[in-house]
Amino acid sequence: MTGRDPSIGNAARDAGDHAEEAARRASPWVRRLARFGYAAKGVVYVVMGVLAVLAAAGLGGSTTDQAGVFRAIAAVPTGRVLLGVVAVGLAGYVLWRALQALADPDGEGTDLRAVAKRLGYAGSALLHAGLAFSAARLVLGASGGGGSASESWTARVLAQPFGWALVAAVGAGVVLGGLYQIYEAYHAEFRKYLKLGEMGGGMDGWIEHGGRFGVAARGVVFCIVGVFLVLAALRSDAQEVRGLGGALAALLEQPPYGYLLLGVVAVGLVAYGLLMIAVARYRRIAPSRAL
Repeated sequence: MTGRDPSIGNAARDAGDHAEEAARRASPWVRRLARFGYAAKGVVYVVMGVLAVLAAAGLGGSTTDQAGVFRAIAAVPTGRVLLGVVAVGLAGYVLWRALQALADPDGEGTDLRAVAKRLGYAGSALLHAGLAFSAARLVLGASGGGGSASESWTARVLAQPFGWALVAAVGAGVVLGGLYQIYEAYHAEFRKYLKLGEMGGGMDGWIEHGGRFGVAARGVVFCIVGVFLVLAALRSDAQEVRGLGGALAALLEQPPYGYLLLGVVAVGLVAYGLLMIAVARYRRIAPSRAL
């Protein structure tokens, strides 16, 4: 039996060298897109939080979700240009989340918790792909639509056999995701991804405290969204579904401290957005490990 053809080994090495070179060249672009994506996400949450703060203070504003934020941005002078920048940023965030889900550039590992996080990254990629598409449609002049996508999706699922069970499971998953964010806020887990040594002037402390507040506030909103999904499943009524804007409105509807509750959570969403902008600057991003 003849030995292995050395040309095969040489070809394999050449292919590996080409792949490594492609990864080296792609890494800076992936890194830039990821940072751009975090910044765009941060801007969306800052605007959402500011609008909710104004609503809580009785100064106008609104309790809205990301789609409402897109419409608000598009309505200002040069708004479509700004929204186009946000859409591109969100597309970069989708790329980074997909990379986190598929290739584990952060080295999370393969235990159950790590797998759950990577599944969460995949879900985040799908969600933000939809948001980027919605923003791009508005930039191109399409109508933003007035209906609730989550409500129509829920209605279709509830119409299927055992659809209520699927909706309830999704709702429970959203609640668990919200609770996990509150857990992350308590432990300030986001700090382990940041380049703390590059922060000066006490910024580390500001980011930690503000970030904890912001992540916890977002977790509370997710819990409310999940509870409404579970209620929709149990009552077989898609009109029970509320997105982020509906969850904020639900806080406002709680007497006698609804305005206070909304105000606290809204400020938290602003803090979360500012955290994302800080993450865009200081996060350790090593896509070359995954490519």
